[in-house]
Amino acid sequence: MPESAKMPFLAHLEELRKRLIVCFSAIGIAFPLVFYFRTTLLQLLQWPLATDVVMGRRFPFVAFRSKPPIAKLTALGPAETLWTHFKVAFIAGLFVALPVVLYQVWKFVEPGLLPKERRFALPFVILSTICFFLGAAFCFFIVLPLALQFLLTFDPTIQQMPQFSEYVDFTLKFLLAFGVIFELPLAMTIAARLGIVTPQFLARNRKYAILVNFIIAAILTPTPDIFNQSLMALPMCLLYEVGILSARIVARPRKTAET
Repeated sequence: MPESAKMPFLAHLEELRKRLIVCFSAIGIAFPLVFYFRTTLLQLLQWPLATDVVMGRRFPFVAFRSKPPIAKLTALGPAETLWTHFKVAFIAGLFVALPVVLYQVWKFVEPGLLPKERRFALPFVILSTICFFLGAAFCFFIVLPLALQFLLTFDPTIQQMPQFSEYVDFTLKFLLAFGVIFELPLAMTIAARLGIVTPQFLARNRKYAILVNFIIAAILTPTPDIFNQSLMALPMCLLYEVGILSARIVARPRKTAET
């Protein structure tokens, strides 16, 4: 019997508290290290404003073209710049401490796993970290330039001067959201491996998954327009298909009934 079945509710809360303390401690250690590079990070976040994404039919299929920034950022409050620097450093600290955070997530759910399933801790941490950074990279290099180009040039008669803090919030939310949704195939694979779902169940409920993906995209995207929602929902649908294929590879074989 898994150990979690024997743990009372208060013990679960105590375990959660310990894991959260470790997570925030790791982020706190990373925070001063990345705070030193906060100016470079903020300049990097403005890269999509001065970049066009050019699609092509030949390898590498995607090219980037520099251009004058499509908008100039402004700060409206005396403390806005300072707090935005702190916010960027905190999120960057989270990125740096991500392997530790994911390992603590695994350790929290580990008591509910069978002994043979607990050996997947290292692959889980490595693959989930890779998936998160792939999602953030896809967002930064492809989605953000397209989204900002659409939003900031929608009405060419209006001079765009986005607020500095709002722009940073917009980009950070997009990066975090895409990092999370790129974990979808891994989550589906683990669920299939543990026998929680089957590939047949996932494939059979594809239409409901598409609906849920668009609902999630509508919630997670910082803006309500259908363009940005589609930029998130369509990759989620593709990732769902990847998750089905991966689940078919690792799913537990069904036990045949004894005759």
